[in-house]
Amino acid sequence: MSEQNQHSLDHHKEEGPHSTFSGYMIGFIASVILTVIPFSLVMTDVFSSQNMTIVIILSLALVQIVVHMIYFLHMNFHSEGGWNMLSLIFTLLLVFITLAGSLWVMYHMNVNMMPGMMDN
Repeated sequence: MSEQNQHSLDHHKEEGPHSTFSGYMIGFIASVILTVIPFSLVMTDVFSSQNMTIVIILSLALVQIVVHMIYFLHMNFHSEGGWNMLSLIFTLLLVFITLAGSLWVMYHMNVNMMPGMMDN
């Protein structure tokens, strides 16, 4: 076996696990279910409280994001020596800081507006 082929095989072993057909099907079925449930909640008005419906839909959306990351993006703590997950956590932290900071600034700008500006 040539040195280049051996290097190629060694490099392939270091990559994260590749999914199988059954893994993709599990991810697909879970994604379909996690899409149908919120749709049916909205269309059938299961909960009398709109806030409860929103919380459940957002919770199912977060679960669906995790399903996509695991079954389709193959992200876990073992792939790439954990760097994939570390970069994801860092990205989520930056997004949270940006969104929370923006909402905080907009809220305080609205509260602290001059009283005469709201009448226009």
